[in-house]
Amino acid sequence: KEKVNVSSLGNLEEQFSLSDVHHHFFIVLLSVRWEEEKYEDGVKWKFLEHKGPYFPPEYQPLPDNVNFYYDGKKVKLSLAAEEVALFFAQMLDHEYTTKKVFRENFFIDWRKEMTHEEMLLIQDLDKCDFGEIHAMHKAKVEARKNMTKEEKLVLKEANQKIVDEYGFCLLDHHKERIGNFKIEPPGLFRGRGEHPKQGMLKKRIQPEDVIINCSKESCVPVPPAGHHWKEVRHDNTVTWLASWTENIQGSIKYIMLNANSKLKGEKDWEKYEVARKLKTCVDNIRNQYLHDLKSKEMGTRQRAVALYFIDKLALRAGNEKEEGETADTVGCCSLRVEHITLHEQLEGNECVVEFDFLGKDSIRYYNKVPVIRKVFKNLKLFLENKQPGDDLFDRLNTHTLNKHLSSLMPGLTAKVFRTYNASITLQQQLKELTNKSDNVAEKLLSYNRANRAVAILCNHQRAPPKTFEQSMANLQAKIDARKEQLALAKTELKQAKKEAKTKGSSDPKLVERKKAAVKRCEEQLLKMEVQATDREENKQIALGTSKLNYLDPRISVAWCKNMEVPVEKIYNKSQRDKFAWAIDMTEADFEF
Repeated sequence: KEKVNVSSLGNLEEQFSLSDVHHHFFIVLLSVRWEEEKYEDGVKWKFLEHKGPYFPPEYQPLPDNVNFYYDGKKVKLSLAAEEVALFFAQMLDHEYTTKKVFRENFFIDWRKEMTHEEMLLIQDLDKCDFGEIHAMHKAKVEARKNMTKEEKLVLKEANQKIVDEYGFCLLDHHKERIGNFKIEPPGLFRGRGEHPKQGMLKKRIQPEDVIINCSKESCVPVPPAGHHWKEVRHDNTVTWLASWTENIQGSIKYIMLNANSKLKGEKDWEKYEVARKLKTCVDNIRNQYLHDLKSKEMGTRQRAVALYFIDKLALRAGNEKEEGETADTVGCCSLRVEHITLHEQLEGNECVVEFDFLGKDSIRYYNKVPVIRKVFKNLKLFLENKQPGDDLFDRLNTHTLNKHLSSLMPGLTAKVFRTYNASITLQQQLKELTNKSDNVAEKLLSYNRANRAVAILCNHQRAPPKTFEQSMANLQAKIDARKEQLALAKTELKQAKKEAKTKGSSDPKLVERKKAAVKRCEEQLLKMEVQATDREENKQIALGTSKLNYLDPRISVAWCKNMEVPVEKIYNKSQRDKFAWAIDMTEADFEF
């Protein structure tokens, strides 16, 4: 390491076409970069230079032959109103545009973009005809699908020029890829679940809304002509390059480094190491909160019950809402009386808590959970003399909970519990579910089942895809066809054996070929049936969220090495980039 000039390694991947041997050499050099210099606490970089964000193109008016109609009459809209009308027209095939909340929110925000005359005229969304605009949009979508190879190449080259100019930065004089360098174009907010703000207008972000972060010595990004930045900062204690506040939730959006960057990799590694450290003291923490269930202090008891739920059910802590946020979403600390129902089942002497509330992204959390009697008795106490809208934990908030946790272990928060329980669950499930003697398809089914156990624990739900029924029908048709092929192959094998036994065969290898055909059909049929099972079990569960955010990737990499499953079967290209640090440094004997 002493002899390597690490400052010259920034563009190493671009200078060489790496073979496998070169690749491992590169990883060694990369690890030198990771260790090359440790800054004082809080400092993330010493030099940062970039071109700023890429803004979406300005709105182009509708052609003269495409019109909007109101109450059967052609209406020429102002540009601002026309653009928002286009957003709605583009979504006419989607069920969102049939939802009452979506339509109401859209119409309110659309009218804000109209001129006074347009507002006086357009009073009823049901009288609006977006048909021609929708048809134009569909024609454009079809045209993109049917582009020639030459047209696709031109488009690809144009996009690559944008990536080359805006997609990289210099971080401490190393060239690093930027993750999301494009500012999201305006459109209609969809949200997840039954979000109360669905249909609202996501406004166009202008340079005047954007804060730039770079080093003082760097070339400050130049804003688009005629514009200026909201602010230029030189804050080396944060890792974002640009930020702005979006208008729907009032949340701050950031342009960050790519997932496989040095800083991102370090942050990921640190996150999982903190969760891994929890394993060494989790028993003491559990004993402490179980003891606190009998405390004379009501606040201490509430904290103990909340920790019990966060630990056993992987509930989010429930951060305070941003100002102006109207979605009625809660977490553990912000649960209200109306969100739980207590059931005491005398026969089995079982105490059950029924949860029903909207969690993050307005996803419903519904669960009936057996709890220990001490927790049940405390909940009864917390509910006394309270109304449905009152706080369940009226002497607790996320800040005080996390402050208490950090006193038990440095860096410990409620979220660390979620990461720890997700990762430990995956590791345990993989040990229980997978067999080395299974084929790859069966091993992957077991992996997805282990991942699904985590997704269910973390309440990572999704609506079944619109094409689910059709895709399952198509797969079933293939299975039926393969069964017919297998039956035919078995008949032909039986016939070949019969002929060989009775009168001899002119082709001595015929029986072996027929056996191979049967085996091939059986393997293909098994693979399809496993695929059908996997799809059915996953139709309402989102596996990606836990895989990317809560599961230590080293568990999956070690499993792949142990089970002789290619890591490409678990992680796609972008995910492999994100977890390069784990893939290249994890041995088969890794234990979380």
